[in-house]
Amino acid sequence: MTNPRRPRPYKPKQTPGLAVRHIAAEVIHGVLRQGKPFDATLEGEEAHAVLKHLNARDRGLATMLCQTALRQLGLLRAVLARRMDKPLQKRAGKAEAILLVGAAQILFLDVPSHAAVDLAVQDAAADRDARHFRGLVNAVLRAIAADPQAAMNGIDSIAANTPDWLAARWVNQYGAETASAIMAAHAGIPAIDLSVKTDPEGWARKLDATALANGSVRLAEARGSIDKFEGYAEGAWWVQDAAASLPARLLGDVSGLHVADLAAAPGGKTAQLASAGANVTAVDRSPHRLERLKQNLSRLGLTAETIAAEISKWQPKKNFDAILLDAPCSATGTIRRHPDISWLRRKDDFAAMHAVQVELLCRAAEWLKPGGRMVYATCSLEREEGGDVISAALGAGAPLRVDPVSQSEIPGIAAAITPDGFLRTRPDLDISSISGEAMAGMDGFFAARLIRS
Repeated sequence: MTNPRRPRPYKPKQTPGLAVRHIAAEVIHGVLRQGKPFDATLEGEEAHAVLKHLNARDRGLATMLCQTALRQLGLLRAVLARRMDKPLQKRAGKAEAILLVGAAQILFLDVPSHAAVDLAVQDAAADRDARHFRGLVNAVLRAIAADPQAAMNGIDSIAANTPDWLAARWVNQYGAETASAIMAAHAGIPAIDLSVKTDPEGWARKLDATALANGSVRLAEARGSIDKFEGYAEGAWWVQDAAASLPARLLGDVSGLHVADLAAAPGGKTAQLASAGANVTAVDRSPHRLERLKQNLSRLGLTAETIAAEISKWQPKKNFDAILLDAPCSATGTIRRHPDISWLRRKDDFAAMHAVQVELLCRAAEWLKPGGRMVYATCSLEREEGGDVISAALGAGAPLRVDPVSQSEIPGIAAAITPDGFLRTRPDLDISSISGEAMAGMDGFFAARLIRS
């Protein structure tokens, strides 16, 4: 008796745009069901194999689909739930991710609704588990497309797009008004900021951009591939959020000094320090990320010693004049750019991060020459990863004292200086341009400057 033939796997038609939607759904599924960071799945070492076959336009569309679906995740889930009798089964494969990508196109992107529906159904049909729900995908998305505005009526998007426990943390730390402003800022598409070697005002004119008071140049919007912009090939500037450029500045004049950049990737701070004349030792745990850092430095015509190592295990051969410790953290200050963070973090993450950060700060303090400067920084909004780390390290006997930051050192963002002399930026804060015009938004950063006793 012969074995019955297995059914042939479904092969989707090569419909234009289907590969992009398929990848977007794969990435969203990876974030929500497998806990994979967005960057690692779309751009990092675990990047989807199909991506290398996409042109720049399609790669950009895949990124936009993912970011929109994750940025509006709570709202999209509420919209979908209204049109479903019961939640999807656990064995529904990518069905939820496919629905999220389809709904994001209908509600937020300039994509014809019929195309969004048809491509979602095709993508569902190609998935072993989701194919059983392609009728549901079709019906739900068609219902949303029939009246997109009505689909969202009555849903508080600001509240929906932040997990309740995370919102409660921010209300407790910042107050209800500021917490609401932070969450609202996360819904917007962030501007692209550049750090330039020289002449911010001149580069602002060349790029039709705005020179910010802190020295960054802000593009109003993305206009094609960044590597096609004037000045990229000759290494005149690099992409770096305005807030991310501030910690390195707090080290002051580093020309001729031996400076360690700990947890250095992706390399913006290393470039700042090297451009300012420092002899930089850049240490990071990821060889892959360090390779990208070295490629950027090469483009910029800058040099630095790079070392792939765990900071907690590494030991330098000699002490440094200055150290920038951009410690591993929860990264809740970068949710505008990395909306998956809201949904990947858990309540107990912050205590664990705090312990690691205190250990690293105490360890790095021993590598600093007497009188040397250190800046401890995190791209986190959480108190446990900011001032609490400084208090804990000093309480544990770290040979450091706080050197308060003054408002004059951080032009255009006076509200970012705390009463303790720390730097605390937030996504809802404005930064002034050189002309005095207020520009909205920046990443959330904490930074403290310390002196070795």
